[in-house]
Amino acid sequence: MIIRPAIIDDLPILLDFEQKIIEAEQPMDPTLKTEKINYYDIESYITTDDTEVIVAEINGEIIGSGYGQIRDRKKHYKQKQLGYIGFMYVKEAFRGKGISQQIIQNLCNWFQTKGIEEIRLTVYDKNLKAIRAYEKVGFEKHLIEMRLNIK
Repeated sequence: MIIRPAIIDDLPILLDFEQKIIEAEQPMDPTLKTEKINYYDIESYITTDDTEVIVAEINGEIIGSGYGQIRDRKKHYKQKQLGYIGFMYVKEAFRGKGISQQIIQNLCNWFQTKGIEEIRLTVYDKNLKAIRAYEKVGFEKHLIEMRLNIK
């Protein structure tokens, strides 16, 4: 398996991965629109310096993705910036083989080269498989976001 930075030519498969992520998450979030939506501006992420989009590839087939993004923090935090991980996707046939851990480790290495000390991500509380995968890499639950629909 090869883990490498994404290139613009990868965009069609990455856009498909994005739709698969949204499709999996829509049942977990009643606030999401039901028509076609996008979460990310993947094309700009590929070309910007503060974001690293990576893909996992086996025999020329892209089987997974993720991105790391450097984000500014509010002034009351010790560090001025943090790393944020998103767009984590592994094709179903390749899940459970440690690919997401390798993608995350690659992104952690990239963050280290940028002087980033802390990495965060968000995950739906009902997405237990993803939570377990993130915990295997060392992520810990930190904040709980709550919502109330008053309609």
